[in-house]
Amino acid sequence: MKAVTIHTYGPVTDVVTLDEVPAPAVGPRDVLIEARAAGVNPIDHLIVKGFMQPEGLSEPRVLGNEVAGVVAAVGDTVTGFAVGDEVFARVDPRVGAAFAEYVAVDESLVAAKPAAMSFEEAASLPLVALTAWQALTEQSRLLAGQRVLIHAGAGGVGAAAVQIAKHLGAEVVTTVSPDSIELARSLGADQVIDYRNEKFDEVVEPVDVVLDTVGGETQDRSFPLLKPGGTLVSIVFIQDAEAKKARWGVEANAFFMRPDGAQLTRIAELVTSGELRPVVRTVLPLERAADALAEVERGRARGRTVLSISA
Repeated sequence: MKAVTIHTYGPVTDVVTLDEVPAPAVGPRDVLIEARAAGVNPIDHLIVKGFMQPEGLSEPRVLGNEVAGVVAAVGDTVTGFAVGDEVFARVDPRVGAAFAEYVAVDESLVAAKPAAMSFEEAASLPLVALTAWQALTEQSRLLAGQRVLIHAGAGGVGAAAVQIAKHLGAEVVTTVSPDSIELARSLGADQVIDYRNEKFDEVVEPVDVVLDTVGGETQDRSFPLLKPGGTLVSIVFIQDAEAKKARWGVEANAFFMRPDGAQLTRIAELVTSGELRPVVRTVLPLERAADALAEVERGRARGRTVLSISA
């Protein structure tokens, strides 16, 4: 089968290749997905560069972390899915391998694809929507009536988080670039801040929760906006977290999302009800995976980049 691989770590344009590799084995708990689309994420280009993986590669690595497609086979103990089902999943991060014609995923990580979504739209959701869901419902326990500040509300995680926060009944404030103001409003944000022309920490009233997807100075400037006992949850590292928690009287959690098929099923329900819509910006063929990774690496994109994989 065709798959996007790396044989060594390095710059995207130097090491990403399209190869012929064996199809994955199907374990007793696995769902073999004939992939139709795969989402491209910042973590993917970091993996290419060897981020937090100092050891060299002993064998080629197939890239990719989220997939949508059609079930081609199931393992002996699988009961929730059958051949022909349309599904999507955030694959096990220890395995990856979503940029391929076939992907084997543990049944517990898979969910049925909403019928109204294209494969490209479905592939754009698992990682970002699960990140947003876990940040808001587990890490910060956002409640109806509370105020949440979501940074980068037009990015992958941010766009999902704005919609999920509205579903939870929160008042949503978000920061975006000037060309994303209307998009953020269409997603349901109550207050949209143009971060290039406004200082968010001068115009935002106190909030119960901050979802930080940026880090650095943006993260530091967010702490004073939290109400006493509020929570800052971040998908990037929090420098001196304990000191900041003590200084501001708040909670501060940095986390990395986990795959979860049951939660992805809940997210699919939000899509079906119209409360969550994917925001896809660019669709490229599998053969142009290096270009897709380079686009994501440049950052500041409105919406998601997705690879289309021919049936």
